[in-house]
Amino acid sequence: MGISTDNVRGFALALSSSAFIGSSFIIKKIGLKKAGSYGISAGSGGFSYLYEPLWWLGMVTMIVGEVANFAAYAFAPAILVTPLGALSVIVSAVLAHFVLDEKLHIFGVLGCVLCVVGSTSIVLHAPQEKNIESVKEVWDLATEPGFIVYSCVVVVLVIVLVIQFAPRYGRTHLIVYVGICSLMGSLTVMAVKAVGIALKLTFSGMNQFVYAQTWFFTVVVIICCLLQLNYLNKALDTFNTAVISPVYYVMFTTLTIFASMIMFKVLFQDWSTQNASQIVTELCGFITILSGTFLLHMTKDMGNPVTTEPTRLTETELSSHH
Repeated sequence: MGISTDNVRGFALALSSSAFIGSSFIIKKIGLKKAGSYGISAGSGGFSYLYEPLWWLGMVTMIVGEVANFAAYAFAPAILVTPLGALSVIVSAVLAHFVLDEKLHIFGVLGCVLCVVGSTSIVLHAPQEKNIESVKEVWDLATEPGFIVYSCVVVVLVIVLVIQFAPRYGRTHLIVYVGICSLMGSLTVMAVKAVGIALKLTFSGMNQFVYAQTWFFTVVVIICCLLQLNYLNKALDTFNTAVISPVYYVMFTTLTIFASMIMFKVLFQDWSTQNASQIVTELCGFITILSGTFLLHMTKDMGNPVTTEPTRLTETELSSHH
């Protein structure tokens, strides 16, 4: 079976995107640390990083990566492009180890490996996504009852996490900040798919920006990206980069594939054409990436033990003496 030229282009763009995005995590983290030294840190709700050139350099790097990712979605299915983000996990973990001195312990390495292996299994055996020809076609799929229900559930969950959980547990449980980013990310990818198709068709001579649906998807992309950016900064400023990157990637990938399966209903039909070994491999892939995420989350503080807690204890003891 031959590989289409569009899929090859999408694959190449997704690979370059991973390199840029993986590097941007590190540059932004350096910028956030510098900004926190002279202003209110992002983790504490501050925005001093907006005045830090290094953070903006990280943003530019991420934007270049996202543009490549954006273009990849226009050429290849979301179910192929999204899991290739595994490479950004490897890039950021390696750079965090050498540049930020955030040592990834053996369980962290194992967690990363599980994430990459699991996602690769899913990519190789997942059913194919329906070929979309226009923005109106995406709109028709997005306004089906199933996807509307999914979108409503995501929005409600994000509101609850932002209002109830983020202020209380955000700084102690990385799953809160990353959960907000990943849930919104699953909607972003669907909207990006629509805008990507719109641009691709517009450049080929069929202007898609005459449709209100194209502008609706564009607004969704902007709102979702701004919200993700805010909470990803909080997560990066609060937790180890080498742990945040794989957990974010896995949650984002899993939810995106789930959203894609709901939106492109043809996937459910494709399951019936798959043999038992393919279905078992896909389920094993999901279990593997969930295991990797769980391992990373449960052992997230093992890389740099007893550095901050003793100081806090000493300060508490000193204040009690006074």
